[in-house]
Amino acid sequence: MCGIVGYIGDKNPTEVIMAGLHRLEYRGYDSAGVAVVNDQGLDCVKSLGKLKVMDALLAERPITGALGIGHTRWATHGVPSEDNSHPHFDMDKEIAVVHNGIIENYQALRASLEADGITFRSQTDTETIAHLVRKYYAGDLFKAVQRALQDVEGAYAIGVICKDNPDVMIAARHGSPLIVGMGEDEAFIGSDVPAIMKYTRDVYYIDNGQVCEIKRGQVRIEDLDGNPVTLEMTHVDWDDAAAEKEGFPHFMLKEINQQPEVIRNTLRGRVEEGSDEVRLPEMNISVDELKACQKITIVACGTAWHAGMVGKYLIEKFAKVPVELDLASEYRYRNPIVPPNTIMIPVSQSGETADTLEAIRIAKSLGAKVASIVNAVGSSVARESHGIIYQQAGPEIGVASTKAYTSQVTAFSLFTIWLAESRGVMDKAQAKQMIAHLRAIPDKIQTILDNQDVIKRLAATPKYRDAQSALYLGRSFNFPSALEGALKLKEISYIHAEGYAAGEMKHGPIALVTDELPVVCIATQGDTYEKMVSNIQEIKARDGLVISVATEGDKHILAHSEDIIYIPECYEPYSPILVAVPLQLFSYYVAVNRGCDVDQPRNLAKSVTVE
Repeated sequence: MCGIVGYIGDKNPTEVIMAGLHRLEYRGYDSAGVAVVNDQGLDCVKSLGKLKVMDALLAERPITGALGIGHTRWATHGVPSEDNSHPHFDMDKEIAVVHNGIIENYQALRASLEADGITFRSQTDTETIAHLVRKYYAGDLFKAVQRALQDVEGAYAIGVICKDNPDVMIAARHGSPLIVGMGEDEAFIGSDVPAIMKYTRDVYYIDNGQVCEIKRGQVRIEDLDGNPVTLEMTHVDWDDAAAEKEGFPHFMLKEINQQPEVIRNTLRGRVEEGSDEVRLPEMNISVDELKACQKITIVACGTAWHAGMVGKYLIEKFAKVPVELDLASEYRYRNPIVPPNTIMIPVSQSGETADTLEAIRIAKSLGAKVASIVNAVGSSVARESHGIIYQQAGPEIGVASTKAYTSQVTAFSLFTIWLAESRGVMDKAQAKQMIAHLRAIPDKIQTILDNQDVIKRLAATPKYRDAQSALYLGRSFNFPSALEGALKLKEISYIHAEGYAAGEMKHGPIALVTDELPVVCIATQGDTYEKMVSNIQEIKARDGLVISVATEGDKHILAHSEDIIYIPECYEPYSPILVAVPLQLFSYYVAVNRGCDVDQPRNLAKSVTVE
């Protein structure tokens, strides 16, 4: 969840670091700090709160030097405070460390170091790394970090600098994301690509157990045992403007409006107009393995889990393979049954979700093949999978997932067709028809976006803006839509909201219905439409406030709804992609009208990279 930026080169390191940290604000944080090496040794500025506080402090007391590291902290060990914020130092303040992750054995390490006479300034696990590096330092910072990390158990991405080494920066990772960016006679480190996009798009994705010695324009990489490592440089072709708001008031609204192009990008190169087949060139799972598959397990967290639920419905309906849907955080703490020829599909926007990664490792150890749906190229999930479907959604800055969700559902749609054809349970005519429906989705989303003022006006009305709770109901393919719609509302507007399968209303939730309770009913045309209308009538009979999401041209629904949001007619299995958009917009505009910080909701962070 924390953010790391480091720089060595001719630019002012503080300016580069602060620009990068601002780009990483979406990750969530409660404090920040910057340290640089200069003629005075190590100079540091820290603050609690938002980066604007750091900006003000640095304006009053500018610091610069030969190189530097910076950090935004999300508290795990120790309360948010200046003492607990990063960078952390050894006793003599000659070595500085920034760290993402959790050191699981830090208490034992701390006790041992204190027994050696070390005095700690903070409550954090990170400070132990600084003291360990000092313990092993004998003039070679790279070797000291390498040796110190052999004592460490847990997850880390670190940046290390030393006052005696003004020409070198050390970075290492295990379990937490880290990249090294290269420029002409300069180099960068970051916990995510947007941190350094302003300066370079040439990056190395550092892997677990690797340590990097970074100098101007060059990097040397070894594993913890000193074995040389060679990595391929990746050129990230995201436009620099992708990490900016492009005139929108919030990243979230920008990303909602990007969805037509995002879906086209997910489809690009995989289906062609008039085609009757899907191409997934990075899948790396053979046709024989697909035919032998007896079970698919989908694992994910949060919004990605909702996308996985849509995937379950798609795969079971069209590819005829039983699917088990698991929360990754639960999968790792039970004894999962993994029959021979199981395929696991992890879903993760960041590709660094700690619980999802652990689920992958468990499944692989039990013989499963892993085919991931992931957005971040070169991420840990991607590297640990046999096959990959990259979402190609570009960086998502808003904490509440929008374009990542719809591109994940699109990826599941592609996978379903590909799997069904590979197993011989879908003929070319049906595949061609489904591909045509999929290719029509971006234009239908654009129609919704072009008419979003209707949703904006609805969200501004007091009956919705000032609500204390809300229910979301759906059936079949749109039960996951109800769950996702409720999640969006509660995470950015702080209105309590719950999603239910509409058929479950009479099993308890209907007791909540009053004339002050908004109930969002997803009643698009499809096999369960009549059942959904019956559920709406039950709510109206109890004076509930019904907002129906319905198909254009549906006049019948008018008699049963307080308000209606129309979407274009859509092939029912793909309707969750379309339905998501008005639900995202409704949540966004409600939150804005309530004065909420939609891009950085309280207590939340974009990537959950620790357990």
